[in-house]
Parts: sequence; structure tokens; C-alpha cells
Amino acid sequence: MSVRGLELLAPARDAEIGMQAIIHGADAVYIGGPSHGARAAACNSVDDIARLADFAHPYGCRVYVTLNTIVYDDELTAVERSVSQLYDAGADALIVQDMSLLRLDLPPIDLHASTQCDIRTPQKAAFLAECGFSQLVLPREFSLDEIRRVRHAVPAGVALEAFVHGALCVSYSGDCQASCVAKGRSANRGECAQMCRLPYSLVDENGNVLLRDKHLLSLRDLNRLADLGRLADAGVSSFKIEGRLKDVSYVKTVVSAYRRAIDRLIDGNPERYGRTSYGVSEVDFDARVEKAFNRGFTSYFIDGRPAPDVRMANLDTPKWVGEKVGVVKSVKDKTITAELSKPLNNGDGLGFFRPDGSYDGFRVNRVDGDRLFPAANVNIRPGTALYRNSDIKTEQMLQRETGRRHIPVDMTLDVQEDTLTLRLTTGYGIDAEASAEYAAQKAQTPQGEQRRRALDKLGGTRYRIAGYADNVPADVFVPASLLTRLRRDATAALDNAFARSYRRKARMPENVSARLPEDTLTYHDNVANRLAREFYTGHGAAKIAPAIETQGSVQQGTVVMTTRYCLRRELGACLRESGARRLPSPLFITNPTATYRLDFDCAACQMTVTSE
Repeated sequence: MSVRGLELLAPARDAEIGMQAIIHGADAVYIGGPSHGARAAACNSVDDIARLADFAHPYGCRVYVTLNTIVYDDELTAVERSVSQLYDAGADALIVQDMSLLRLDLPPIDLHASTQCDIRTPQKAAFLAECGFSQLVLPREFSLDEIRRVRHAVPAGVALEAFVHGALCVSYSGDCQASCVAKGRSANRGECAQMCRLPYSLVDENGNVLLRDKHLLSLRDLNRLADLGRLADAGVSSFKIEGRLKDVSYVKTVVSAYRRAIDRLIDGNPERYGRTSYGVSEVDFDARVEKAFNRGFTSYFIDGRPAPDVRMANLDTPKWVGEKVGVVKSVKDKTITAELSKPLNNGDGLGFFRPDGSYDGFRVNRVDGDRLFPAANVNIRPGTALYRNSDIKTEQMLQRETGRRHIPVDMTLDVQEDTLTLRLTTGYGIDAEASAEYAAQKAQTPQGEQRRRALDKLGGTRYRIAGYADNVPADVFVPASLLTRLRRDATAALDNAFARSYRRKARMPENVSARLPEDTLTYHDNVANRLAREFYTGHGAAKIAPAIETQGSVQQGTVVMTTRYCLRRELGACLRESGARRLPSPLFITNPTATYRLDFDCAACQMTVTSE
């Protein structure tokens, strides 16, 4: 059995956060380029990408650039030019949705199929693999069995990437038109208005309110720290953390926690799994994902249909509630007295639920024992639970340097006749040495420890001594200046050796004879330009509807979301279970700006949300 590399893939809002992700243990980062990334608020210049690649590649880490929106006809030339610039800057791969890129004149850059490609079946996965995609980003909704079926359907050389942590789109990624229809802001153009995070009322066909102002579509965050071994066993090679809009504190915390867990998995199964990058990351804090922003956690559909009592959504708030730290005892003269279960700090952020179920918060200006002095007036009742959603001491710590990444080397010093040689050996098959002429001189005292101290000064490099052998006789004197020169020359030679060994993967060839699993494409397939149409037609599409973004108007009755999350099941009224009668049919969700009909396909175990 060959060893399979496991990749920890981290988000980067910008180059600096990408570098911190690498320092804290990421094997690869994904980052938005100058345009056409699925997070319009997280764009970066080509120079930023080059700077990140220069930092990443010596560690064997890769930089993937997101170009995963749909592209319009008048943008194709600019996209083509941008890809060439990104390739020259050192980008390792593009994460793409729009198939027009396969018809542009591109450099041989590796291509990954974004989750926006909506790879819902093994047949779709096999088709994209035949078209030259070397890595496939699987839907977050997939169970382990579905991942296994895709693994069996695609060649071994095609890697499977799965989300393991972070925010969940309630709709199948790439198949959500709610933002575009309601707000004119297309999620497939990087401008998602987060319609799923809004409050809605659940009503029946007569307008009777069954639930009022609840966040009925707002899912908890994904957390699969406990499932990494099962995901790897099912065929996943790349473990992806969501969060290209997250700050550096979030990235440091979550990356460090997953690095620790993946290392345990690799160390326990060295015959099966290995690292995909070089170096050891050391951090100065106890990384716990519970301390980073989250909406509560779910493992989602990893085991298929969940038990009836398993909750996937947080109906009360789309915000981070935080950890419970106490209960209000009394409120007097703008001072809150609380029974605290955890010590608080001046500057902490606290949250609480109001009697109507809404979530609110305040900053603590000062803490004096069990008395809290808010920075602003707070209307809060005795008996209200308090939750800390901002720990000022943790935040301040994470803004400082909290980690280091180094490559362990074995250092050997030898002398033969009139030549002194320093060899640096890594465990990655990448080694280097430096030599200098030297006429041995006798010393009055043993010199071994002095030589070790001179050679151990590697603080300005990415290397650290793991093993040291000094084969020079103890009574031979070697000037510190010569040892310093050997150390610098050897580490420079090792830098060059790592640079020479780095290889970007080339784009896989497209099988022009590959056939689409279906010959009819709808607006759900997001075809927005002539080259994408040309691609699909060439692969067997007989009928292609345009992307909704390119249509002049949207008809009433348009399906804007397709989701495996089922609101009936979430509320204990699954049509397949005994609680079905708890809710009538049909059902609608509504707020002041929109009304949607909910339809339930029990055979496929999915729900559709249709504009009314």
C-alpha cells in the first residue's frame, strides 16, 4: 500500500493571514486573486500572491487561487490575462467553477473543481476528472458512503477535497440563487447576501404563523475534528477549513487544532498517510476550536440521515453565542452583579438572550469581583445567562507572534586532510553541504562544545538542529568565523536545494471525448458565457439554459435553494417519522422582503426553497 499524503488546506483573507496559516501548520492555503473569487471582499493583488508563494514554497506548501465565480463574455480576456499573471507569480492551482477557463489560452496551471461545481454524483465527479481537474471539492452534504462512491469513480491520481470546519451553506454550493433573486446580488459572483442567516416566520397556506422570527435556515458550523480518520479512510486527501473572510485569530486557532489532530492521525498510521509539506509547527497556546467564532457545531450528514433528535441549525441567532460564564443576579445603577462560573477580564465581550429570543451583547468596561460595569447601558434582567463571545486576553495573545515553523536537519561536521565539510541532512531527501580549505591547528582545550554553539545559530533561517555529529577531533581548533561561514553557506545551499526540488503540478489533459452525465443543463448549472456553452456542447449537452444572472428577469416560482437540510426534520416533523403531523402542508417561510414555499422530496431526502 502506497503512502497517501494528507493536506491541511487553510483559508487566507490576505497574504499575511496566509503566512500565519503556514506557520501554524497548513500544508496549503487558498486565497482570492484580483477578481472572480467567490468572496468579493477578499481580493488580493498579483504581487500579494507572489509574496505568499515565495513564503510557502520553501516549506513545500502550495498556494491555490480562487477563481470560482461565473464569468461573463466581456470578462473572458481579462480573466485569461489574470491567470497568466497568477501563474507567473507562483500560484500552484486555480479553484474554478466556470468551464470557460478550459477554453481559454492558459498556462499549464493545475485546475481544481470548486465546490461551486456542485459535484453531487459519482458520474459528475468522473466527468470532471476526465476534463482535467486534479482535485475535486466535494459537497459539504456528502456522507462517508457518498465520498467512497466518488473515490471509486475517479482515478487514484485525482485528489478528493472535503470541508472539515467552518460555516455551512444551507444550499448545495453553487446551487443557491436566493441572494440574486431577492437582492440582485449573486452568490456565484462573490456577492452572497446571506439570505440563509436572516430571520423568517414559518406559516401555513392560510397565513397562520407557526414560528415567528426564527433563523430557520441558519446552520451551525461544521466541525469534523473527530472524523478525520474516517474521512481519510473514505478517500479524502485534502481537509479544508472554510473562512476566507475570517481574521488571523480564527485562522491561527483552527489551523493549529487541525494540525495537531492530523499529525496524530499520520503518526498513528505511518504506513498509510504522510505529510504533503515540510517542517514542524510549534505554537504557544492551547488551540481549541471552541474559542474561535462558531455558531455551535454539527458534523452535518457525515453518517447519512441524522437521528431525529440531532439539531443542525441554530434557530435563535446566526451569531456566535460564546461560552456560558455566569448568570445575572441583579442590576442597579448601570452595574450588573453576576454569579460567575469563569473569571472575566476588562474588555471582554458578553452576550445574552432577551425574553423575545433575540440575542444581544455588550462590552465589559471593568470587572470588580462579581460586579460588571458595561461600556454602555444594557437592558438585562436578573436570571439571564451570560455568554462570553470575545475573550480580550486571548485576542491580544493571538495578535502577537504565537508560532514558529522549522525544518529539522541533522548536522555533521567532518574534516579530511585540509578540507572541512559541514553537511545538512533532512528527512525529505533534500540535503546540502559546504566545504572550506583548512589547515588543522591544535587547541589547548577541547573544542567540541564551542563548535556546536557556533553552528547552532540557525535562528535567522527556517532550519533547526535535530541531530548533531562532530567528527573533528576534540583537540583541533576551528575559528568561529570559519564555522559561521560554513553554516551560512550550507544553509544557503540547502535553501537552493529546496527551491530546485519544488515542482508545481501541471494541468492534467482534457479528454475531449468525455460525455456529460446528462444532456440538458438548467439555470442551476450556471452557464454564463459563450465559451462555457462551447465546452458543454462539445461534451454532449443538447440543451443549455442560461445562468439566472444573465436573464433579464426572474419568474415567480423559481427554485432558489436546493438543500439536504430539511426544516421539517429539524423541527421534529419529518414526513417519514411519527412527528409528521406536528406541522401542516404546505409550508412557507416569510419576512418583510420575501416569501418562499418549502417543498419536500422525501425520496431524495431534500428540501427546495421556491420564490413566491
